[in-house]
Amino acid sequence: MTGFGPFPGAPFNPSGPLVQELAALRRPAFKKVRLVPHVFATSYESVDRDLPALIAHHRPDAILMFGLAARSKHVRIEMQARNSLSAFPDAAGYSAAAPTITPGAQTSRPILAPRTALLRAARACGIPARLSHDAGGYLCNYLYWRALEAAERPGGPDIVAFIHIPNVRRPRIRKTVGRGHLCDNDLTATGEAILLAMISAVNRGDEY
Repeated sequence: MTGFGPFPGAPFNPSGPLVQELAALRRPAFKKVRLVPHVFATSYESVDRDLPALIAHHRPDAILMFGLAARSKHVRIEMQARNSLSAFPDAAGYSAAAPTITPGAQTSRPILAPRTALLRAARACGIPARLSHDAGGYLCNYLYWRALEAAERPGGPDIVAFIHIPNVRRPRIRKTVGRGHLCDNDLTATGEAILLAMISAVNRGDEY
């Protein structure tokens, strides 16, 4: 499970604390599962250095990635990674010079996960969630592309998904439901539900 640290315009990135919280959970469903959290520095160098090393060391069956969509008001199950790069500088000040991640490759790579199950799991927790076809052109999309690329290689993960989460500054999201009634919706619970859906897919041996 991966998240990101701060980046220009986002001094707090909730995706990093989220994966740490998920890894600390103790549930019967996790008894035979090894959960490995990792928080990337929000830089291309960090992704290129850490992702291959993590895959080589842990040989994961699945990679579940979280990132911040600062302007979004809902959880987004990203349906694809696009072969594109933004000129917006990363946290280290580096700006991509090329418009594509892999020159000459296909324009996109699809999610390798049970998209409907992930969406259903997120919505069951009371937080608005949608399927999204645009993971952006920044580090989230870049990491997603590289993880899906790794899945095509021998020994790569079988299941790969990227989830964008809203910009929250507190551990809990407060959302108005019904006629003025307030309901506390826990982002960690949503992440846990999505994680359980991923684990179920691994246990079933689903192919995508």
